[in-house]
Amino acid sequence: MSDITIVGLGPGSPAQISIGALDALREANHIYFRTKVHPVIPWLIEELSLSPADYTTFDSIYETAQSFDQVYEEIVGILTAKVNEGGTVTYAVPGHPAVAETTVTQLLEWAKNTGKSIRVVPSMSCLDAVYSSLGIDPTMGLVVGDAFELEGSFAGRPLLLTQVYNRLIASDVKLKLMEQFDDEYPITVIRAAGIPGEERMVTIPLYQLDTLPWIDHLTSVYVPAQQEETQTAPGPESTKCAYPLDPLVEVMQRLRAPEGCPWDQVQTHESLRRYLVEETYEVLEAIDNADWEHVKEELGDVLLQVVFHAEIAAESRRFDINDVVAAVTEKLIRRHPHVFGNVHVENAAEVSFNWEKIKERERELLGAEYKSILDGVPKGLPALTRAEKIQAKAAKVGFEWEDVAGAMDKVLEELQELQEAWKKEDQAAVHAELGDLLFALVNVARYLDVDPEMALREATEKFIARFNYIEKSAAKQGRELADMNLEEMDELWNAAKKRL
Repeated sequence: MSDITIVGLGPGSPAQISIGALDALREANHIYFRTKVHPVIPWLIEELSLSPADYTTFDSIYETAQSFDQVYEEIVGILTAKVNEGGTVTYAVPGHPAVAETTVTQLLEWAKNTGKSIRVVPSMSCLDAVYSSLGIDPTMGLVVGDAFELEGSFAGRPLLLTQVYNRLIASDVKLKLMEQFDDEYPITVIRAAGIPGEERMVTIPLYQLDTLPWIDHLTSVYVPAQQEETQTAPGPESTKCAYPLDPLVEVMQRLRAPEGCPWDQVQTHESLRRYLVEETYEVLEAIDNADWEHVKEELGDVLLQVVFHAEIAAESRRFDINDVVAAVTEKLIRRHPHVFGNVHVENAAEVSFNWEKIKERERELLGAEYKSILDGVPKGLPALTRAEKIQAKAAKVGFEWEDVAGAMDKVLEELQELQEAWKKEDQAAVHAELGDLLFALVNVARYLDVDPEMALREATEKFIARFNYIEKSAAKQGRELADMNLEEMDELWNAAKKRL
């Protein structure tokens, strides 16, 4: 006799339980149901004449646990403890024990490690019922996935997602699918497949997925394969890329492998953050210098960082470089309906307006994550750039001066307040007023259509060039800057201004 007998209960109809499963349940001294929230349970209780003392359910764990991982851990712990005490266990799960049952997987691993015996008695799986109701053949390239672990690219293959337990999970599924499919893409939602009188099936646009009020633990979502011509942006004139990313990805995989580079092996997303920023600024410097050969080299270094992060993510099965490319390609198509759709625009201003509207809709789909019109500007941006973007967002709803004169006046006002704080020797006020002055100057730059970040960068470079002139001029005179007074250096500075 097995230490643990795992019994499948089928999708939910008594007709879907196997004879072997019913026999195993009849032979059990006590039955452990993973959950009582299953359509067949009331029928089983009556059919097997079960009293409350004859069975145990784990629904209370679902109500108190902080995560599904904790639920599974506690269930497995209870069952294995019973066996370790010398007893035997009959454990019943919905559907087929080998399909989307984490506790079963963990029990099998436990038995393998401890030498205990497990007997699995299957019934019809929920997948079989869904295949039948949808009229699809799973051998024709169907991808079956868990709604909790929806990752990767699948736009070219039909997809069936199980365990769409509630509308919150449905919302998460919808957002992830929208990264690869159009909002209007037709999907089929099916509940209680194969259960007479309870089955419900509807085909709707993707964006409506989380609006269905009847979604529950018996719900699955079917996404038909997307036609190839709608997957990519390029038109008939496009050609295959001569230099795909595969060789670079393969090099990175070799570096990260056990026999690869010790430095690359230990890097993480967090440890690489500084390098991504540094490489980006090196690209900017090369562009400023119009050094196009250097621009090419530095862009390669930035691409290396992207591939590096993607490879680390792939090792954790989060996403890979193909998912990165697919996501940004889909986003570009989605945000350019005037190119890839039937939207008409007259000029760049209308393009910008539509872009923001599309982004606003995307934020709305994320729900409570976005609460303010100012959300969505990364905190990690350079301060001047972030200030400009925040001001531009506020301006879109009319929160701005009528013209640049008002912004100029604000600069003078903030400068006066800074002077007053300085005279009072109030360091905290000086700090605050200086920040207000910089913020006001950024607003002036926005009105004048000047990038404040680039303007300051160029001013800094100009200062460096002029100061270098002072250093060289002093050296020609055989003097050290430290030995010169301010008037003498200022004279050289004025000479530098005429030259640089």
